[in-house]
Amino acid sequence: MFQKILIANRGEIAVRIIQACQEMGIATVAVYSEADAAALHTMLADEAICIGPSAPGESYLRIDKIVAVAQQTNCDAIHPGYGFLAENADFAVAVKAANLTFIGPSAAAMRIMGSKTMARAAVQAAGVPVIPGYQASNADADLIAAAQALGFPVLVKASAGGGGKGIRVVREIATLPTALQAARREAFNAFGDDQLYLEKLIEDAHHIEFQIFGDQFGNIVHLFERECSIQRRHQKIIEETPSPLLDANLRQRMGETAVAAARAVQYLNAGTIEFLVDSARNFYFLEMNTRLQVEHPITELTTGLDLVQTQIRIAAGERLPFQQADLTQRGHALECRIYAEDPANDFLPAIGQIWQIEFPHAPGVRIDPGIASGGEVTIYYDPLLAKLSVLGATRQAAIAKLQWALRHTVILGNVITNITFLRAVLNHPTFQQATSTTAFIDQTFASWQPSAGSPPVYALIAAALVGLQEKNRSSPNNAPPEMLGDPYSPWHHPNHFRMGSV
Repeated sequence: MFQKILIANRGEIAVRIIQACQEMGIATVAVYSEADAAALHTMLADEAICIGPSAPGESYLRIDKIVAVAQQTNCDAIHPGYGFLAENADFAVAVKAANLTFIGPSAAAMRIMGSKTMARAAVQAAGVPVIPGYQASNADADLIAAAQALGFPVLVKASAGGGGKGIRVVREIATLPTALQAARREAFNAFGDDQLYLEKLIEDAHHIEFQIFGDQFGNIVHLFERECSIQRRHQKIIEETPSPLLDANLRQRMGETAVAAARAVQYLNAGTIEFLVDSARNFYFLEMNTRLQVEHPITELTTGLDLVQTQIRIAAGERLPFQQADLTQRGHALECRIYAEDPANDFLPAIGQIWQIEFPHAPGVRIDPGIASGGEVTIYYDPLLAKLSVLGATRQAAIAKLQWALRHTVILGNVITNITFLRAVLNHPTFQQATSTTAFIDQTFASWQPSAGSPPVYALIAAALVGLQEKNRSSPNNAPPEMLGDPYSPWHHPNHFRMGSV
């Protein structure tokens, strides 16, 4: 087993990996940019090394710097998390060349599945159904002709895409040339690759992904599905498992197909096969994510497995500790992503300071934090603050628990969050009745505004300070305030209490 692992990431996923390593008795090294000098992951790791300026291209995307730090600190392996270099085959090659272990798939599998067009060809050869599309040529004239043959609406997609980047919905031929130009530009800026392809747009679809694992001995299994249909700008914000759409037969067929897709590239370690399911319950391969997913906690909650520790053990050469027949799920799990963003303004990312942050604690409630009190949300990185996940006996119980947890999540600062929006989505009858599709947010919440009447954050802070001041004034014989009032109040104790501290 590894003695020391470098985490080539930041935020909540770096914190999650550090936690898994600590439970396994493995030392950790965090890397950070200048903007993240006081970030939560730097405080929790055994060692933390600055690798450059705030811009990702000068820090978290610098393969040479990250590998050098791993060598200098005597690490055995590197865990890439997700995002940044997690699906970069060149990074995996560089890690191996430095006599380190890359905790992830092979570079060859990453190259195939990292290209949407190569991935489609690979899984088609294995008999996996794919969405009708066109990928033979990247020339505008050919793409325009192919779109007319496919029939509108179509999706223009970046071959090297991910995270909703380089995607355009085109409903008529007149807007296609402009969409091609915009998608190329965005794809090149995001991935350094402007190759495009087309897919027929499947409207009102369900987005279902299957978690898969493979080991070095040829064993590949799936750990069931996650429903990811609640999306804004093609990015997921609420996920659940099991999917309310799937029955036992469809779940089995999709699971077997997911394993076949992974086996087509001799897949190793954790990955996700993503499908779209249409209104007739036909399913189609969408893409493969060759990494751990943001929403892995709900799979952990329902299976009782630790996916990060499983990743580490497989990378260390161990066999999968289970077979497909051993795997079961219990209960129903939901996850929501808490972002610093303004849902009422086209989900515009927000920047600023987090003054205090406090999460609820209860059975079946899990917090994956990426920031602590005093932390700063900057322009440089994804504004994900934390993930809030719950496990209930039933779907309705899980929804009620997640609503409760969101009501008891407190984030004070000069940033906007999407908590009120998440509660509105969970309360909506369409979500409650499990009939929401990938079009749900666009169709239902396009003009959403938060309800009036909630006091501003500044008012709440002022009220708390006034209350403390009044308590001090009313202290008989100048008795210290900690001797008065609610003995369980944080104001009762003159210590260094900090909401959300770790």
